[in-house]
Amino acid sequence: MNARLSPDVLPLEAQALQAHVDEAWSQRIVPALQRYIEVPAKSPAFDADWAAHGLLDRVVHSAADWVQAQQVAGLRLEILRLNDAAGSPRTPVLFFEIPASAGQDGTPAPASGQTVLMYGHLDKQPEFTGWRSDLGPWTPKIDDGKLYGRGGADDGYAVYASVAAIQALKAQGVAHPRIVGLIETCEESGSGDLLPYVDALRAPGNNRLGDVGLVICLDSGAGNYDQLWLTTSLRGMASGVLKVDILTEGVHSGDASGLVPSSFRIMRQVLDRLEDSATGRLLPASFHCEVPAERVQQAQATAAILGDEIHKRFPWAHYDCGGSSVFALPTTTDPVEGLLNRTWRPTLSVTGADGFSEIRNAGNVLRPYTAFKLSLRLPPLVDASAAVQELKQLLEDNAPYQAKVTFESQGSASGWNAPTNIPWFEQALQQASQAHFGAGCGTIGQGGTIPLMNLLSQGFPQAQMMVCGVLGPRSNAHGPNEFLHLDYARRLTASVAQVIARMP
Repeated sequence: MNARLSPDVLPLEAQALQAHVDEAWSQRIVPALQRYIEVPAKSPAFDADWAAHGLLDRVVHSAADWVQAQQVAGLRLEILRLNDAAGSPRTPVLFFEIPASAGQDGTPAPASGQTVLMYGHLDKQPEFTGWRSDLGPWTPKIDDGKLYGRGGADDGYAVYASVAAIQALKAQGVAHPRIVGLIETCEESGSGDLLPYVDALRAPGNNRLGDVGLVICLDSGAGNYDQLWLTTSLRGMASGVLKVDILTEGVHSGDASGLVPSSFRIMRQVLDRLEDSATGRLLPASFHCEVPAERVQQAQATAAILGDEIHKRFPWAHYDCGGSSVFALPTTTDPVEGLLNRTWRPTLSVTGADGFSEIRNAGNVLRPYTAFKLSLRLPPLVDASAAVQELKQLLEDNAPYQAKVTFESQGSASGWNAPTNIPWFEQALQQASQAHFGAGCGTIGQGGTIPLMNLLSQGFPQAQMMVCGVLGPRSNAHGPNEFLHLDYARRLTASVAQVIARMP
């Protein structure tokens, strides 16, 4: 890592700020996150009985108790609960607000009167398989400066880091703008419950969000652990289940194969309409968009920083061949193309399957159906709703052998392209990164989806967007061995505090 700059070159006492944040992390945040990891608070998409199980409520109350215990001057906190049109409970939201404050030296609060909105979520992805033998999704463990366990990095740390950043500013007596926090529990299910809460908080005559001038979203990634990274785009997503039925029950493969077409072969034919299996390119032109020139230039700059680590960061399969290891290959070893492939080009993944027997129980039977769960990542500028409609028609029409082919959507979300940084924000990012990492702020697009960002961009079109996070190389959110890089999280927290203090 590059050497840290002397704190006296910056308007804030960066060293004191970092020391305060470090103490908060070691003494108060890490123990809270360890308790959080122990709770399998899975998102509603993965726990239909979430309300009865009470695990989302448990982590929300735990976070609320922790925030209240910090005794931040002026902070007011509330756990919000709404019902849907049928009267069923929506997932809870944690909301806090802190008024703007002048500095202890008499510096007035920011003149704009705008609000900083800090966002995170507490719901989790399911366990997944393949965890290291000494690790588990609900068993927190610190090893080599990393806190392992499901949800710590995605995104349990966000509420704790947000409050710690505010505490650090208060400790230095620095003037700061009004700040609100919005912590949801439905993000991993597409944030379907969040919009009603946002609407309620922005009700005419009682706008509790205020005039948002800066959004800080701590649910994204980092290109490395050596500098602050700003996310400049997010891909959209369309998911659903594609099912091919050819029989009403399984039959002896020796009796039927050759006459009854395999549901798996029909599935392959149907997917060939969507994807070129040789290259992975999605075939419908409407699923693509032109990459803005600014994003191409940023990808080139980021590729110069990260080089082949862009593809080497992943846990490639390998095998022994003549005494040397042979590793599986990426779609491209060109770093610029690699960045654009994972951030600005559509990609299909099969994330689940049904209709199959376990290998140990698979007899000579022609299966009646094959079902795949599809995850389609869409470029940031492609409308997800329109893509789902086209996808359904493309897959279902004119089925081979008149098989029953159905595609049932399980949700979609459009991507997001960040607004251009205005001067104060760009300067604040660079100063913060230099102060706490000793290197300039990098920019990177992310291949995942944060549904809230489009909503906030539409609702607050003039707001600057500090979308960042701790999901750096091998942190493996959603998969096995998810970890939170503790040193990076501490430096990111201090950087967030410094950016807030620079808001005009």
